[in-house]
Amino acid sequence: MPVDAVTTAPALTVQGVSKRFGELQAVRDVSFEVAAGELLAVIGPNGAGKTTLLSILAGILPADGGSVAQPEGTTERIGWVPQQTAIYGKLTVAQNLRLFAKLEGVADPDATVARMLDQTGLAERAGDELGKLSGGNRQRVNIAVGLLADPPVLLLDEPSGALDPRQRERLWGFITALTERGTAVIFCTHDIAEAERHGQRILVLADGELLFNGTAAELKAASQAGERDLEQAFVSFLRDRGH
Repeated sequence: MPVDAVTTAPALTVQGVSKRFGELQAVRDVSFEVAAGELLAVIGPNGAGKTTLLSILAGILPADGGSVAQPEGTTERIGWVPQQTAIYGKLTVAQNLRLFAKLEGVADPDATVARMLDQTGLAERAGDELGKLSGGNRQRVNIAVGLLADPPVLLLDEPSGALDPRQRERLWGFITALTERGTAVIFCTHDIAEAERHGQRILVLADGELLFNGTAAELKAASQAGERDLEQAFVSFLRDRGH
């Protein structure tokens, strides 16, 4: 089982984070923590601010206010895997990893690539051209790129959106194994069943505001309709709050 989020120190603390684009308030005073080994799902309607929030956590976008902090003494970067892959189809798996390892400035690119090939189960595909791999294997390479610097926190934006059920099962097995080794994983998804199945805790965003932080069971209980189905509870929860 993944590390118990209740008994471990936060791997990441988000306090009062806000972001505005012109007249649009994309993220509004969002605060939460994620523990080492925790798998945290972020859900919300289109335009809720999910990707903007993850981009701020990754350091891709500057926040207008608030803070994102790791434990004192932590120097590792936060791993970031965007929805659109940034890997190169004409390069092999190993060539992609070596290229990004050098861009990340890791101390020993060859050793890091060998470690990631072993960790992701892609050693046998190291010499394969990326564009010829299945969608699931390409996504594993994409996540491997985000893990090259061995970050304690990994951010995933819609990690399984384009995968078939078997590919999704293999991918989530891989992600769960990361949390069992202590990596904190935060993922955004539109798939409410996926959030319920894999998220130890769920954040609900709407119009940039954090409306809920708790378990799937607690979200169902928070719905005034008392829905047993999480997707129905989620819709009812948003409607009850004017979203």
